[in-house]
Amino acid sequence: MTDQLHLHPLFQTRTELLAPAESAALSYKRARLFLRAHALTAQDILQCSPRFWAMLQHPLLAMDIAMFTILVCQTNLVIGTLARHLKRRPDLKPLVNRLLRLETGGIYLLTERGHGLDAFNIETTATKTPDGFILNTPREEAAKFMPGSSPRFGIPKIALAMARLIVNGEDRGTRFFIVPLCNEREMYQGVESISLPPRSGTQPFDWSITRFNNVHLPQTALVGSEIMEDFQVPPNRLQAWWNEIWRIPIGTLVVAAPWVSAMKAISFIGGRYSMVRCILGKSNQPTPILTFRTQQWPILHATAAAMVLEKYYPVAIDATMDQSIDHSVRHALAVIAKSTICRHFLRCVPEIAERCGAQGTFEHNYMAKVENDAKGAIIAEGDILALCIRLFSELLLGRYEIPLPPPEESLLARHAVALLEENIQLFKTLKCDHRSDSFNNLLLPQSQTVIEAMGHAFAYSAALKAGLPQYVLDVYECSVIRQDPAWYSECGGVNRLSQRLREDAAITSMLPHLSAILSDMNIEQYVNAPIVTDAQWKAYLSQLPVHTGNAIPVPEQFHAML
Repeated sequence: MTDQLHLHPLFQTRTELLAPAESAALSYKRARLFLRAHALTAQDILQCSPRFWAMLQHPLLAMDIAMFTILVCQTNLVIGTLARHLKRRPDLKPLVNRLLRLETGGIYLLTERGHGLDAFNIETTATKTPDGFILNTPREEAAKFMPGSSPRFGIPKIALAMARLIVNGEDRGTRFFIVPLCNEREMYQGVESISLPPRSGTQPFDWSITRFNNVHLPQTALVGSEIMEDFQVPPNRLQAWWNEIWRIPIGTLVVAAPWVSAMKAISFIGGRYSMVRCILGKSNQPTPILTFRTQQWPILHATAAAMVLEKYYPVAIDATMDQSIDHSVRHALAVIAKSTICRHFLRCVPEIAERCGAQGTFEHNYMAKVENDAKGAIIAEGDILALCIRLFSELLLGRYEIPLPPPEESLLARHAVALLEENIQLFKTLKCDHRSDSFNNLLLPQSQTVIEAMGHAFAYSAALKAGLPQYVLDVYECSVIRQDPAWYSECGGVNRLSQRLREDAAITSMLPHLSAILSDMNIEQYVNAPIVTDAQWKAYLSQLPVHTGNAIPVPEQFHAML
């Protein structure tokens, strides 16, 4: 049963007590167990079924982001890409079955060291030969960047590597190729995996740079739609490229999945800690630090945001998967959801970690590490700022519209509609095109603010329709007002004093319910931060190394040297 996975010994092991390589190996073992327990089919992944989304929203994924990284690459990107071709390519079924059981690891090699956001311009080449292709990395900048390609953890790996197809000296556009990388012990001939140093303060993982030195591939290595398999130049190279990387837009929403559970976890950790951590107050009586408003705000803010976003994310999934909606709008809705959820999380977690004092900075208490992990999500499956710039530009150019909640529904909806209209009018006034200096200087800096405002309106609307208590909605609304207090004062009719009073009333209303809310969040069984209770801390302390000895100090060693 997937709801009992947290009780398995693999998930009871404390990763911070392991060496980095041991921790990464554990994440691979967890990923294999997790994937097999959910028993997804290729069709589940291809069609993004409810079972696919349910797996991605499992709270355990927020507790091990390395495991989440492995699973997302394995399922959404690799299996998702291959599954579309199974009817025409039944020879791929044995490989897909091995990937579904994680007997073989799959990684997605699209971007290169010199081509991140401009991945359309990759330089890796696959030159056609009479019996297949020769895959080559022409220069250092063309090395594939970051997915874990090493054989260090006893798992054979293959890659879906995108390369430029060269036929008779002519560039015929980019294609995906299936490339065996390593067996359980070593790399295959011509493939190099360069292990990168660890990302600071994150769950250990085998991040790598991958290079190809004239690797011979068979004819069957080429994977693509029919038009891509005939070796001709696609009529529209950019459109053909987007068609091949079609799982990336889905991934935009996928990578937001664990941060809702992570926000619930940090709310629980910070809230419970603040209830049991005391200082000596008046008359030397122990006073819980939750008594102070400065402690209450970050905890209630994160708790309200977690509750609201938990209602919003399934709505975003439904809209993104709705085939009756134009594909550009569906991708836009995924961008809005990812931007809103990830940015909310990265605002909440440092506030709570800081209010937990020195304890909040240690890996075993989850918050410091998961904050750094979340920074990786900002760039995964599309850098948030770059995604917002593109979406914002297309909205200003009128290429499509996003159906926002009506302004009368909430103050946040008014804010979103007003900001978008304000920038549309400014664009018209400037009488410039979207590649001009004026657009770059005056409009692009507003892109993320506007897109996030749209997400806030969507999130509030989803929570309102789901029937969340008004005090939760009020705290969430106050947290959004804090992001743009000038607009709410100038245009929203809520001046600075009113904003402060509004926030005070919201916190006062929600605070008595905090303990019950934390208990009802369905996150406690997944949280293993010892900071939560005094008993858990004492139990954890007993697991740590103790250094003792029998040395006797020599008194003269401590005489002052003046």
